[in-house]
Amino acid sequence: MMSKFIPLEQAVRENLNDGDTVAFEGFTHLIPHAAGHEAIRQGKKDLTLIRMTPDILYDQFIGMGLAKRVVFSYAGNPGVGLLRRMRDAIENQYPRAIETVEHSHAAMANAYEAGAAGLPCAIFRGYKGADLPKVNPNIKSVVCPFTGEELAAVPAIRPDVTFIHAQKANEKGDVLIEGIVGVQKEAALAARRVVVTVEEIVPDFKGLHPNLTILPHWTVTAICQVRGGAHPSYTHGYYERDNATYLEWDKVSADRELFAKWMDDNVLNATPAVFAERTKGL
Repeated sequence: MMSKFIPLEQAVRENLNDGDTVAFEGFTHLIPHAAGHEAIRQGKKDLTLIRMTPDILYDQFIGMGLAKRVVFSYAGNPGVGLLRRMRDAIENQYPRAIETVEHSHAAMANAYEAGAAGLPCAIFRGYKGADLPKVNPNIKSVVCPFTGEELAAVPAIRPDVTFIHAQKANEKGDVLIEGIVGVQKEAALAARRVVVTVEEIVPDFKGLHPNLTILPHWTVTAICQVRGGAHPSYTHGYYERDNATYLEWDKVSADRELFAKWMDDNVLNATPAVFAERTKGL
C-alpha cells in the first residue's frame, strides 16, 4: 500500500483534474491557501469552486481564469470589502465569464452534510421571504409528508476533491483540528478524494481530547505537511491572521496588471524558499 503522506505538488497533481468540482474549505482560520496556490501553479482549469465563504484565494483562481463556476454563500475580502477579481469576471467577463450559484450559509452547510450522508438533497427550514430562489433554480421547496410544513430543498454537494488545512495529523493519518471547525469535516466526507495539509505530523494524539480528531485515516486520500499552509489566514494555536495581506489584496486585486505581477511574484514563481521566507516567524 502506498503512503498517503506525500508532497503537496504530488497530491494536487494526482487528485485534482481539469474540470473538477473542488472545495478548498476553511472558516475564518485554516483556509488552505498553500494547496490552492499549488493548484494555480499547476494551471488546473475549468474548475467549479465550492466554498461557503470564498475570500481572496478564490479571487486568485478567478483572476487567473481557472474557474468556470463558483458555488458559495458569501463572497468577499473579510473585514475589507469586495472580491475585485470576481467582480471583474462577473461584470466584464475578464479574464473569462464565470457562473455563480449563491446560497445561504444554512443551505451550504446542509448540502455538505447531505453529501457526506450520501443523500441526493438537503431539506431544511430556510429561504422564507428570501429572494435567492428567484435567481437560483436549484432552490426548491418540498412539503413534509408528516406535518404538511413547506421546507426548502437544495441538491447535495459532492465535490470531486476537497482540500482542507489542519493543525496535526498522526502517523496513522488521522486528522486533528482545534478551534473553529466550520464545515471542513462535512466537506471532506462528502468528497470522493480528500487532501489535507497540516502544520505538523506527530506520532499520536496522546493527551489531546479525542473529539478533536475530525477525520479518521480511512477517510483521507493524502496528507501533506506544509507549515504555514493556511497563511494569510490563521491557524489556531500556531500563528495569527496576517491582516496586512488582506488589506494589501484590496489594492492589488483592483488593478489587472498589478494583480498579474503579484501572482507572478507570490504564486506562480514562488519557490519553497520564497514560501518559507513569507511564512517565517509563523
